[in-house]
Amino acid sequence: MNQKTKNMVGVGLFSAIVVVLQFLGGGIKFGMFSISLVLVPIVVGSAVYGWKAGAWLGFAFGAAVLLSGDAALFLAVDPLATVAVVLIKGIACGLAAGLLYQLLNKQGKKIAVFAAAVTCPLVNTGVFLLGCWLFFLETVAAWGAAMGYENAAAYMFLGLAGINFIIEICVNLFLAPVIVRLIKIGNK
Repeated sequence: MNQKTKNMVGVGLFSAIVVVLQFLGGGIKFGMFSISLVLVPIVVGSAVYGWKAGAWLGFAFGAAVLLSGDAALFLAVDPLATVAVVLIKGIACGLAAGLLYQLLNKQGKKIAVFAAAVTCPLVNTGVFLLGCWLFFLETVAAWGAAMGYENAAAYMFLGLAGINFIIEICVNLFLAPVIVRLIKIGNK
């Protein structure tokens, strides 16, 4: 089997893992949203197969989020903006993790993996919050007011993203040493 075929099979396998984890992980909720366990295979896949694979895996993640119902509240408000934000945040987090890993890999795999593992949820959550601000601010402000938050920003950072983001970062950092080993295995 040539290298191109191996890469295609590997990215296909990681795509399947991303989709399955999104559907299974949808049951693990903190607040309104599920924890994105799929960020770990996105980091691994982008490190092993490159930034293009990271962008593809992020796209698969975004598509799975839309199909799983995790974006249903936002879809009811503005379907086009929801699809755009969900797909862009997925693609951007995989792309950023892959590019940062590639950039830092010469300094060492551990540094590159830890940086990519932090960047992936940071970009995912950052683009989500930016999308909320750009397209859903009025709705988010109403949701926040109904839950007792003093303003939309407080609700976005504490209610929508807060605990989820912290857990996603911690999971990625906790699993980073495992990711390093998986990358070594994947590169053999």
